[in-house]
Amino acid sequence: MAGKTALIVLAHQERTSFNYAMKEAAQAALKKKGWTVLVSDLYDMKFNAVLSRNDITGKPKEPSMFKYGAETLVAWKEGRLSKDIREEQKKVEKADLIIFQFPLYWFGLPAIMKGWVERVFSIGFAYSFQTMYSEGPFKNKKALLSFTTGAPESMTSSKGINGDINVILWPMQNGILNFCGFNVLEPQISYAVAHIPEEARIGILKSWEKRLETIWDEKPIKYIPIQDFEGMSCGFVLKKEVEEATSDERYGPTVGQNLGKPLPPNSQLKSESSRF
Repeated sequence: MAGKTALIVLAHQERTSFNYAMKEAAQAALKKKGWTVLVSDLYDMKFNAVLSRNDITGKPKEPSMFKYGAETLVAWKEGRLSKDIREEQKKVEKADLIIFQFPLYWFGLPAIMKGWVERVFSIGFAYSFQTMYSEGPFKNKKALLSFTTGAPESMTSSKGINGDINVILWPMQNGILNFCGFNVLEPQISYAVAHIPEEARIGILKSWEKRLETIWDEKPIKYIPIQDFEGMSCGFVLKKEVEEATSDERYGPTVGQNLGKPLPPNSQLKSESSRF
């Protein structure tokens, strides 16, 4: 793994937080194995999470009817995205692995991290209708979500009041990471860290450090490749032959493409090789 580069995108307000400790542990563990580690500490940077016309420099192509996607695509091609976006995109380009470190807020990313995704993963740079999902621009990179929760694991089980964690993960892991082509690694979830003893938190940090020693060797979570879907003219639905090939299976192929069947167990928590 020596010679590889990781980017840690951190979203937490406090340096005394467990999320910050997870960032520090990751940074130290990866450097020990020879990685170059870049960090985007979003609160410390006071990162602007709001999309606006200021995200491009120079005159818009259509100032009277500004369309963010169209304008930022042209600006990306012409090198006219705002400085803060360009700086973050350079980090993403250098990174072989991106770790998103954050507390789970309202079943999703904190607003500042969601804004980072929306501004930095701009059209053209991170995706297009010609290059998305398994053919996305980041198909040679890996990414994972590392986050804390306020609730115990039982609350996000298939019987828990918050619902199945696999369903909660799907929009983030499939809708952001897989959509841009990343090989999505198993998430690192630290449950209810505010409500467990210090020894347990130390154990989580040590386990995280140990995992990172061989992180590049991990197999990604399996998603259906884009080639298994009909094209845009047919609405990007599963090809008949792909659907028919799974007709005898007890579970649906994925959380999203479930074909009306029970969801595959732990499909967003574990890779195919370690799921069962």
